[in-house]
Amino acid sequence: MTNPGGPVTDVDATIAHKQHRTLEPYHAVVYFSTEAADAYAALGITERQMGYFASRAAPMGPVPAEVVIATFFNFAPAEVRRWIPAAWAIASPAQLLDARLAGIDGTLRRILGDDVLGGADVAEAAALARAAASACRPEGRPLFAGHLSLPWPEPAHLELWHALTLLREHRGDGHIACLVEQDVNGCEALVLHGAMGEVPAAILQTSRARTDDEWADTIVGLQQRGWLDAEGALTAAGRAARQAVEDRTDELAVAPWRHLGGSGCDRLRQLVRPLSRAIVESGSFGFRPDAGGGVRNAE
Repeated sequence: MTNPGGPVTDVDATIAHKQHRTLEPYHAVVYFSTEAADAYAALGITERQMGYFASRAAPMGPVPAEVVIATFFNFAPAEVRRWIPAAWAIASPAQLLDARLAGIDGTLRRILGDDVLGGADVAEAAALARAAASACRPEGRPLFAGHLSLPWPEPAHLELWHALTLLREHRGDGHIACLVEQDVNGCEALVLHGAMGEVPAAILQTSRARTDDEWADTIVGLQQRGWLDAEGALTAAGRAARQAVEDRTDELAVAPWRHLGGSGCDRLRQLVRPLSRAIVESGSFGFRPDAGGGVRNAE
């Protein structure tokens, strides 16, 4: 399916941003899935963080901690080393990938129901998302490339999930490239995100296992850089730098959406929006992201 929705000229970085916001929950719920956690536990991986790191990194093979640190970016390196490579001694990447797919299948069936998942709208969304993902290139995008190597799953609701996973990891690899270009490290990215006020800084710090000392030192460094003021709030320069990263991330993510075309993008959002909203409203994330016209990144 090539450009089913219209001319490429009607798609820009703003559309890439809208696509991400609306489509993300359908992919990201796997990280909060009780069904996936149970599947990992059946393999012997009972710690949630080990399951997260190992299942998401598994498409790259039994990689060392350094590869996960590089591709996941904002987690404390010590936290990654706590779980990787130990996970590979418990379960193989292939076993983890099977468990992950079974977990998201069970989660989507529980939240959305077989009637919805087996309907024509999900089949159409899967075809559109797969067409978009086909336009993503692997060069310089290692986590995306790993997921790209996997076979396409069936039925349509899993095909849709895999396509949205590819699009998400493609965007994420580009985002990391933008942060590196701006000389922003993983902890700095978290502190800047927290300073925006969209997600509490305490949640960002604890979920990425950053210590109090590391967090405080990072704030001081960003203040010296002129990006945070004395109270830890973003300065004009800091806000501009962070916005530049976000804007460039959207620009680097636009290729699949240009391939799909403007009306194809609109149609995919229209089809997935009620699914994402239902996932958010199910409480599966443990908190409620914005479920309005676009749904916030829920990972």
